[in-house]
Amino acid sequence: MGLFRSMRTWRKRSPLVQLLVSRVWQGIVTLVIVSILIFWATEVLPGNAAYAVLGHNASPAEVHSLEIQLHLNRGLFAQYVSWVAGVLSGHLGTSIASGVPVWTLLKPRLVNSAVLAVAAGVVGATVAVLLGVLAAARKDSKLDDAVSGFALATIALPEFVVAITLVILLSTVVWHFFPGVSVLAPGTYPWNAPKLMILPVAALVIIVVPYIFRMTRAAMIEALESDFCEMARLKGVPRGRMLLVHALPNALPPIVQVTALTFLYLAGGIVIVEEAFAYPGIGQGLVNAVSARDIPVIQAIVLLLAAFYVVVNIVADVVVLLLTPRRREAR
Repeated sequence: MGLFRSMRTWRKRSPLVQLLVSRVWQGIVTLVIVSILIFWATEVLPGNAAYAVLGHNASPAEVHSLEIQLHLNRGLFAQYVSWVAGVLSGHLGTSIASGVPVWTLLKPRLVNSAVLAVAAGVVGATVAVLLGVLAAARKDSKLDDAVSGFALATIALPEFVVAITLVILLSTVVWHFFPGVSVLAPGTYPWNAPKLMILPVAALVIIVVPYIFRMTRAAMIEALESDFCEMARLKGVPRGRMLLVHALPNALPPIVQVTALTFLYLAGGIVIVEEAFAYPGIGQGLVNAVSARDIPVIQAIVLLLAAFYVVVNIVADVVVLLLTPRRREAR
């Protein structure tokens, strides 16, 4: 009892611990619900997984043997419990289409997608924040109007339009600077062929920059119009110092939140870009698994994406709390 009482006292005294405990529990509940929905959605798909592997010309004996191997002869609840137990033990199952362990199949794709998403996220966030600070510093100028107008126009473009436009401009029709597809040889990773990364990263950067830019601009304008910045201006603080030391730190919490949302978007929106450039990432793997009705691979990819969503949300909440001093005070 004393241990639980001390834990409750510590949680009350530490908003950070309280936030972590709350978000972790919410994340666990979310993943449980998502796992149920994933399993239910994939299992109610029309058709038979055994027929999808063997073909419709397979004999009933062959189909029945494969159903036993894939545990399709069990009840739905028993299949779910077996799948969850395998996930918790680190075994994501075996691919129906290729017959290899799911993790062996997904590991290189996860690395490829992670490199692509991190590169696009870091470059996009850096460019967007710099443009947002510059636009806020020169509010209502021609530069502000031009960048804001370009951002609004870019938001309206679907991912495949941006990707195809870049291919036309920089790869096939106008100029021939970069490869039009980003096919990696088996056993190689993006850092072995950085030139193949340029167009996919550029497409994602163009897509994500407007959202972070608009939030950065709005947050910086609000900070620059606040009382403390006005006081700094009256005291003669240099413009650059006021932007970077006084305004930007106070504008960071909403910028961090929209950047986290951008990374969450990259986890899902990367599917279209990877398919457009034939990039061997998790998005292309999901498309291939759906086409082949490879249920274990579909389940594993969607569950991994859901876990990524939960982790990024927790990290973003913690960073925002650390950047907001008044929220770190115990109440």
